[in-house]
Amino acid sequence: MPAQALSASNLATLASCAAVMALIAWVSYRKSKGGTATATGYFLAGRGLTGTFIAGSLLLTNLSAEQLIGLNGSAFAFNLSSMAWEVTAVFAMILMAMVLLPRYLTGGFTTLPEFLGRRFDERVRRFTVALFILGYGLVTMPAVLYSGAVAVLQLFDLSALLGLSPSAALILTIGLIALVGGLYAIAGGLKAVAVSDTLNGIGLLIIGALVPVLGLIKLGEGSFTAGLGQLLTQHTHKLNAVGAATDPTPFSTLFTGMILANLFYWGTNQYVIQRTLGAKSLAEGQKGVLLSGLFKLLIPLFMMIPGVIAFHLYGDRLDSMDQAYPRLAADVLPAAMGGFFLAVLLGAVFSSFNSLLNSAATLLCVDVVGPLWEARKRRLSDAQMIRLARWIGFAAAVAALSIAPLLHFADEGLWQVVRKFTGFYNIPIIAIMTAALCLPRAPASAAIQAMVFHLIAYPLATFVWDTGIHFIHLYAILFAVEMAIMWAGGRLRPAPAPAPLADRDAPVDMTPWRWTPWAAVGLCLAVAGLYLLFSPLGLAGS
Repeated sequence: MPAQALSASNLATLASCAAVMALIAWVSYRKSKGGTATATGYFLAGRGLTGTFIAGSLLLTNLSAEQLIGLNGSAFAFNLSSMAWEVTAVFAMILMAMVLLPRYLTGGFTTLPEFLGRRFDERVRRFTVALFILGYGLVTMPAVLYSGAVAVLQLFDLSALLGLSPSAALILTIGLIALVGGLYAIAGGLKAVAVSDTLNGIGLLIIGALVPVLGLIKLGEGSFTAGLGQLLTQHTHKLNAVGAATDPTPFSTLFTGMILANLFYWGTNQYVIQRTLGAKSLAEGQKGVLLSGLFKLLIPLFMMIPGVIAFHLYGDRLDSMDQAYPRLAADVLPAAMGGFFLAVLLGAVFSSFNSLLNSAATLLCVDVVGPLWEARKRRLSDAQMIRLARWIGFAAAVAALSIAPLLHFADEGLWQVVRKFTGFYNIPIIAIMTAALCLPRAPASAAIQAMVFHLIAYPLATFVWDTGIHFIHLYAILFAVEMAIMWAGGRLRPAPAPAPLADRDAPVDMTPWRWTPWAAVGLCLAVAGLYLLFSPLGLAGS
């Protein structure tokens, strides 16, 4: 394609993308206008989020370019075994809706460390904040920026348009994503994030359904039925979700560390649970969590099946597994939809990134700066707190921006790298949370000892010694050891009876949603059905 035509096509894509993004930004501004005047409004959307906005925000916060690229890349190179990270998350979401969310809302908590500080002490609270901030700054935010930039560069030839080298184009794209995505969180707070997430979520579902459909039509050389027939009859091992020991996600891990990783993410990860803490009522929070669980069951359709289609189309002709989804989307989507797809893709990236920025600012303001000022018999005004949060968000964006390009050198695929490094902070936090609920006499000192132990043992067992143990199984082993440390601490140096976790009136209506138990049963049955479908007893055995 000549450079002039390429430039014209790219400029048209840019223009339509900018139009869609501007529309979403305008609606988000209108919906969140005046909602950031108070700290509660900025951090928790004034505790006024309904189930629809919670579900939309949870969906987009979770589903970023990291998943689009990483999961489809895993399906391209291996099989559907990594769908476990998404589909089995439903069990953790059910526990969140029925067990954890009522405790969070009853106590009126803004952050998880605040909850743990009430149960243990301020040392545990600050230590947990440090784990979150290090994890977000060094792992999650850079991964979101990098994966988004890779996807954009695969779909839109920025290097050719601007005459830049591939590495320069990558750095520029990462910077633009960080700049634009940060504006939502820094300027608009959680309400703007939730509204834009919901709108982008609708677009993501549309694109998510179109790519596999159009991919099958391309595979069938113009016939959807022929393409589907090839998918179901050729290389059917790719449709197997029951992972072997050599696959990225062995099936046995579903019953060990996978449970813990998902429970951390959906039940204790601040940047995910923050929108549920802003629920208008317990019923609305439960609706939002369970509705997002229903959407998670669609993950194999638009975040893994396209990877299998790419395998059928391209075989071993791609340089990297992480190119599978961007290449397929660029090949099958009509040129007229390029701008819309780019806007949706960027919206998914922005969602995860600005949610991380908002939560990092919330953690540092609510759990670190606020208590330090109160210790001096002073209190930050809402205006001062919001101004500080915006500066923290800016600093966090700069830090992530400086680290993101280094992920280009990851040779295991983005998905595996992120999962491994997340192990630095997810297991100690879920262990501390479990002890808070199940070991009433475990002292704060034992909780700190468990966290320190993990920060030493996990990197040694994962990156230094070749133990031969899959890192997800290692999650479970370390969790058991850390729980034993806290149990022993409770036996040897029992803490006094812990303070009640809810010693004030709940700030929202605590009437549960009456359909919660039925929705939970339905979701569990659906998960079982999916695993039967994508197994040697189903499509993978045909």
